[in-house]
Amino acid sequence: MSVIEIKNVSKSFGEKVALDNVSLEIPEGRIFGLLGPNGAGKTTLIRIINRITIPSAGQVFFQGRPITQRDVEKIGYMPEERGLYRKMKVGEQAMYLAQLKGMSAAKAQAELKDWFVRFGIQDWWNKKVEELSKGMAQKLQFITTVVHKPKLLILDEPFSGFDPVNADLIRKEILRLKDEGASIILSTHNMESVEELCDSIALINKSHLVITGEVNQIRRDYGNNNVELVYADAEGIHTEVLPYEENGTTALEACIARGARVISYRELMPRMNDIFIKLVKGE
Repeated sequence: MSVIEIKNVSKSFGEKVALDNVSLEIPEGRIFGLLGPNGAGKTTLIRIINRITIPSAGQVFFQGRPITQRDVEKIGYMPEERGLYRKMKVGEQAMYLAQLKGMSAAKAQAELKDWFVRFGIQDWWNKKVEELSKGMAQKLQFITTVVHKPKLLILDEPFSGFDPVNADLIRKEILRLKDEGASIILSTHNMESVEELCDSIALINKSHLVITGEVNQIRRDYGNNNVELVYADAEGIHTEVLPYEENGTTALEACIARGARVISYRELMPRMNDIFIKLVKGE
């Protein structure tokens, strides 16, 4: 089942076409990568899903029916442009945003205290937001996005501003939220994160949908059908890159037929970064 279905969505701002007849489905309970170069139309699509802006044509469905403002309350959205009230205290800010999403004061405080401990910022509850480092402000933004346990999370460049340790913390939390049943849209330029986290992706370029599908299948489709074979024989240990199959015989079968001992065997697939570049360049 799809958590979000986008049907023939277009959006224009005057003569500028931001999205041109885009259709895609975002599976429920999975991590979906929304990819594209700057200015491709990703942010416009995210704003349409959140009903911040209305499409010029087409429709968005949430769990099988036209999306409404009530459905938006079930979405947690962390935009790339972070927005926190700098003069408010950290705890006050978090409580205010949690209650805007419908949480009671008691429930919000209990959940937030747990998240603050998990992220190691419990001592900052009574500090002002303006005293936070960029990374700590990012943590606060992430917490306020997920604290109400939304059905759908939309995270726009969630690793921006984090050092490797905290980026890894956020990755683990994203995977944990997925395991707990959340559906997640991850908008990012970090192709390593796409390979590590995303089940499927959509690539938008120049307002058009270029490709969508499961990450591993896309990598196979754009590969050269080669394998890396490490084997041992009487002459020593060898590593070879070979076609998966030649003249009806696989590389693995040919190796075994020669009496060699196979040490490792793996399919060679291109990196998502290389595929992204090729598709954006129109190759």
